[in-house]
Amino acid sequence: MSPVIKEKYNKGEGMTRKNGDTYPGYMSPLCGAIDVGGTKIASALFTREGEIAARQKISIDKAGGDAAAAQVAGRIEALAAAAETAGGKLAAVGISIPGIAYSGSGKVWAPNIPGWDHYPLLERIRGHVPLVRVPIVLDSDRSAYVAGESWRGAAAGAKDVVFLAVGTGIGAGIIAGGRIVHGHEDIAGAVGWFGLDPAFKPEYASMGCFEAEASGGSVARKAREKLQSGRLSSMLSLAGGKIEAVTAEVVAEAARTNDPLALEIIAGAVTYLAMGIANIVSIMNPEAVVLGGGLFQAADLFLEPVRREFKRWAQPLAARTVRIELSLLGEDAGLYGCGRLAWEGTEKAGT
Repeated sequence: MSPVIKEKYNKGEGMTRKNGDTYPGYMSPLCGAIDVGGTKIASALFTREGEIAARQKISIDKAGGDAAAAQVAGRIEALAAAAETAGGKLAAVGISIPGIAYSGSGKVWAPNIPGWDHYPLLERIRGHVPLVRVPIVLDSDRSAYVAGESWRGAAAGAKDVVFLAVGTGIGAGIIAGGRIVHGHEDIAGAVGWFGLDPAFKPEYASMGCFEAEASGGSVARKAREKLQSGRLSSMLSLAGGKIEAVTAEVVAEAARTNDPLALEIIAGAVTYLAMGIANIVSIMNPEAVVLGGGLFQAADLFLEPVRREFKRWAQPLAARTVRIELSLLGEDAGLYGCGRLAWEGTEKAGT
């Protein structure tokens, strides 16, 4: 915990009686955040103002299933202990899943974690930590991303925001009127399935058109296909002479040297990204669209072209007022979002 935050807690700042007097020596509560990914579990304590009081990251158990659930439960116990050490208490925990969190049942679907296919995560967690009686808010990673960016990131304070995550796949977190949009079956935001090309290709059946044309994984796949067909490019030497080693990062590196094939692939991805963002803007009329994920590590190649191009396709009035911004929180967006979701849970409960 930072010295400034610790001093606030020691003074009892932030906790008041109804008449406005502070409780002598009473410490402000803290909320926990647990961002579960395919390879790691990040956790942190957050103050109500969005300051991180403590954080940790561990590798997820590759066995998945109950072993990974036990790790998440262990993070809750660790957060509760860390809150006590800081002189506070754990008020709630927000947990994000790299997939779908079914709000009605507490089950999750996370394709990158073995055994988490309609897996009863909330039930398993509560079975592991019966002594830690705190509210748990379970949500998808994309919901956490948009919650984080609207709390302390590129769209701070905005009530209508979309976070577009473009990495191996494509998905969107949506806040409309200050509330996260989940949809009827908690699947809202699966924008990778946007139909943007009437010439249906086989790969669209497994991942959707938008994702097949503009994700980081697809940028790499297209580059490899072109190289295998005999196209010449510096990408091959950048990948050590191995076509299978060509990644989206390699494509970006070659594009920065004006490699014709790399620039061609980047331009194609920009077109589809612009179309997808235009559809989001026209449907949702957001104040901001925040761009994140691995592909936008190469923002120098994508951001300004996308900002120019999307206006050709979007509803003009909505396009005129929306901000297209890069994520400010980066890989911490989900962690901040979990913290925000936890605090919202305490506000709804009146604690």
